[in-house]
Amino acid sequence: MLTQEISDILSSSADAGWVMEPEAKRLFAMSGLEIPKYKWALRVDEAIAFARETGYPVVAKIVSPKVIHKSEHGGVVVGIRTDEALRSAFEKFRMVEGFAGMLVEEMVSGLELIVGAKMDEQFGPVILLGMGGTGVEIYKDATIRMAPLREQDVDPMMKGLQAHELLEGYRGSDPINAASLRHLLLTFSRIVMDLQDLFESIDLNPIKCTAVKCVIADARIMLRKSSP
Repeated sequence: MLTQEISDILSSSADAGWVMEPEAKRLFAMSGLEIPKYKWALRVDEAIAFARETGYPVVAKIVSPKVIHKSEHGGVVVGIRTDEALRSAFEKFRMVEGFAGMLVEEMVSGLELIVGAKMDEQFGPVILLGMGGTGVEIYKDATIRMAPLREQDVDPMMKGLQAHELLEGYRGSDPINAASLRHLLLTFSRIVMDLQDLFESIDLNPIKCTAVKCVIADARIMLRKSSP
């Protein structure tokens, strides 16, 4: 069900044609999914104050309606440990076209997965689960189901990955929290159905999963051109 706050996020993003990461994460958090602690900082002193309160190291990312793929524009800096390094990242990002602030967030670790959705002209919304991160296009290890997902769909999606043993604990590593991933997938499916008339694609990449929880480390929603 679309709340007024979610509708406002989508409406305010219509001109850009996509929902930038801070607002996309806010949307998913309002829907009950885990995200890192973050601050959308418009000034460098806001970024530093947040980093000191949260604790270094932190991640910094460019926020700009002109930059969809941040890593291709040098728009992501990880492992920032000092005020000076954070200030340097802010000044670097200020030079990027359309600069609209900097996203500063706590660093999270875990097995990297991708969860995504696309609108298929014939079948409607389809949902993808795969091995994620920067190597997603290299590994091409993913499973796909039509939305909405049912509870009985989720475990076969996880088992269907070629690298499913990594999720279950491989060579002594801890298995991921499967219940957390199930919750994420089923909640994501409900969001997809609520937004199916408004989006072209949604990417949560990476999602970082540990034995404790699964956290959305990055998120992007591409809107339909006809969206209000």
